Amino acid sequence: MEQSRAEGFDGFVAARWSALFHLSRLLVGGDRHRAEDLLQDAMVKLWFVWPRIAEEAPEAYVRKVLVRAAARSARRRWWGERPVEQLPDLPETSDVSAAVVERSRLEAALAQLPARQRAAVVLRYYQDLSERQVAEVLGCPVGTARSHASRGVARLRRLLSDVIEPVG
Repeated sequence: MEQSRAEGFDGFVAARWSALFHLSRLLVGGDRHRAEDLLQDAMVKLWFVWPRIAEEAPEAYVRKVLVRAAARSARRRWWGERPVEQLPDLPETSDVSAAVVERSRLEAALAQLPARQRAAVVLRYYQDLSERQVAEVLGCPVGTARSHASRGVARLRRLLSDVIEPVG
């Protein structure tokens, strides 16, 4: 029984890790290391409830754990970084595609949103969840989730508007 549990869990992780990591990264504003930590913590929590959740909706469970963990993480003032006397060498700049630059700009803009707005925008428009599903994950009424998403998108438009030029 334990072997089939492990195989099912391993299969889920292998199939969904990349998408869940990207979600986690968006929820924490682009910080790859925090995103990895959050996702690993979420997977540990999933392992313990796997027998109950496996046949239902393991991805929805992980999504909810990630959103809550990202919100808790956003309230923390310190994540364990330590200052050093000398900065590390900067990587060599090379030809970077426009898509990578745009994705980086979007991640930076997302990082400036409050945690609940960021979560609502990512769940609604990246994960393509309905307003009702976003509200369930955030644990709030549908109107509040809609408001968070709307305000988040409006703020993103303001933050990213310096590049948008009128046509005509």
